[in-house]
Amino acid sequence: MHYYERLAWERDCQNVTQKEIAAYIGIKQQQYARYEKGVNEMPIGYFMKACEYLHVSADYILGLPKDLPYPNR
Repeated sequence: MHYYERLAWERDCQNVTQKEIAAYIGIKQQQYARYEKGVNEMPIGYFMKACEYLHVSADYILGLPKDLPYPNR
């Protein structure tokens, strides 16, 4: 599953409309719809705001494993 499919799935599960999340991000619904369809690549700033609005981690939306180790620095 691509990140944009997971983002759309999570939004649907939470009964959030594209218009609501687009307004939170500060873009038009049509532009957001293109991101969810994979037509356009979502900028990282928009991606972060979408994750924030949906209360999900970017790791989850990207499909990364939960036990992924963080670098020791």
